[in-house]
Amino acid sequence: MTEPDILLLRQKVHGLPASEHAAALRDRLPDADIAVAETPDEERELVEKARIISGFNMDEALIERADEMELFACCFAGYGHLPLDSFEERGVPVTNASGVHGPNIAEYVIGALVSMARNFNQAHRQQDERVWKTFGSRELKGSTVTVVGLGAIGQAVVERLEPFGVETIGVRYTPEKGGSTDEVLGFDEIHDALARTDALVLACPLTDETEKLVDYDAFRTMQPHAHLVNIARGGIVDTDALVNALRSHHIEAAFLDVTDPEPLPRDHPLWGFNNVQITPHNAGHTPKYFERLADITAENYRRLERGEELKNRVL
Repeated sequence: MTEPDILLLRQKVHGLPASEHAAALRDRLPDADIAVAETPDEERELVEKARIISGFNMDEALIERADEMELFACCFAGYGHLPLDSFEERGVPVTNASGVHGPNIAEYVIGALVSMARNFNQAHRQQDERVWKTFGSRELKGSTVTVVGLGAIGQAVVERLEPFGVETIGVRYTPEKGGSTDEVLGFDEIHDALARTDALVLACPLTDETEKLVDYDAFRTMQPHAHLVNIARGGIVDTDALVNALRSHHIEAAFLDVTDPEPLPRDHPLWGFNNVQITPHNAGHTPKYFERLADITAENYRRLERGEELKNRVL
């Protein structure tokens, strides 16, 4: 039986095979033994001797077999789905892929904000109908963009907003940490931000505190010309409140990569709005995913060897 330094479970990410992750890791760690499990039997065999195991999840049965595991490297930024108690019981640290999505999701957000400001959705409808008719639009310059969540994705969004000449407000759990926005507020001050917001970008995790954060009350505070971009989780927005806000013209437009429920049923009213753009939770798709993930995994391999603090450690 081989004793791999790093074992990649047979799990695809965004349609990309684990073999691509392995190739990227071998470029960075030419002296390390990188193994890819291709069958269930091979997976069960290899986990018994692997020091680092990477995938988007690991069930209890595999954890029980992983006697030599020193690290589980989750290949997702989110880790709430993991059996953290089981890892903790065995003294196995867990890291995530925070930062992998920064460039691609930030580009999505910028595209969404520009699209709504320039009213490209109207242009698409008129082109489909072959109608030459002028329509109004706005500028991002001089507007106020509020970014809820200043983690890797939120910070990447703020960085890319700078050349547009906008004012930025950041909303985060710990405002004392500051951020690259012009102003940083706590969640208890979000209505102060919403009252001044031209575009609201949601880039925070779904937690007890953020569930339905954008509710009926929030939409009443927002200006009727405001735009919403959600690349976080659908549950951060009260869907019924969003539908009501769109019907009542409490906001002008929304760009949604995530919804609640998800997938969005074919008969859901959100599909019917001309001022709503919906994408199927694919803002994070990028062919560079495993290249960025390999940077994190390889760095943690080296840190583990040196006995140093792990990058992106969540447990």
